[in-house]
Amino acid sequence: MVEKQNSSLSITGQCRLLSIHRSGLYYEPASETEENLAIMRLLDEQYFKPPFYGVRRLTVWLQSLGYVINRKPVKRLMALLGWQTIYRKPWLSKPDKEHKVYPYLLKGLAINRVNQVWAMDITYLPMKRGFMYLGAVIDLHTRYVVNWSVSNSMTAEWRSQVVAEAVEQHGVPEILNTDQGSQFTSDVFIAQLKENGIQPSMDGKGRAIDNIFIERLWKTVKYEHVYLKVPENGVQLYEGLNEYFSFYNNSRPHQSLGYQTPESMYKRKAA
Repeated sequence: MVEKQNSSLSITGQCRLLSIHRSGLYYEPASETEENLAIMRLLDEQYFKPPFYGVRRLTVWLQSLGYVINRKPVKRLMALLGWQTIYRKPWLSKPDKEHKVYPYLLKGLAINRVNQVWAMDITYLPMKRGFMYLGAVIDLHTRYVVNWSVSNSMTAEWRSQVVAEAVEQHGVPEILNTDQGSQFTSDVFIAQLKENGIQPSMDGKGRAIDNIFIERLWKTVKYEHVYLKVPENGVQLYEGLNEYFSFYNNSRPHQSLGYQTPESMYKRKAA
């Protein structure tokens, strides 16, 4: 389908013509044993169900399901998922003490217009033979997903690319809210925001409530799509997510939006 040795048309150009994101071609799923993948899937689902267990309770819970496992491997798999129980939400990137952390700008802020505040986050995605990460940017006023991408690693460059594409397609937001992970506080990521005149805003340490709307998006995507249609490879993952996000933006009414769709509200208010 895509010719990597084509001298007349780049892979990026071929992907654009075929409506396939290049990340689905370049990135193979990160690998784990079949049993570990099954455990990670269970842990990922458990995250969305209270209470938020620590490693000891999760180990006992997995053992009750028949897994012969102790705390050390459970802790390692939790780290791959970004699950740190001492916080309200799992972080998929750890803070870097040498990077500047920016204040949280959304407390008490009336978010009442399109492109006033965007939010970005990363989440783990289970696959049949491995796993990948999903990054997405949403407009908080309309819940519209302005851009998304998948990768098997979480670099600052990848996150910057996702934001750059969103800006190119939809314009410049006033504020971009993220967590305090090292990729979001990196010089590469922050420089891109400042070049575009975007104010960085960062959650309080580990506070999922500060970025609650994108946390809800992860739960919706996983329970309505990913868990039901676990993909075989990167291209299949991309194609499935592309179809789902089109449905999410264009056809899925939101109660909080007065049962309007994110796209109809975003485009009407952006006009």
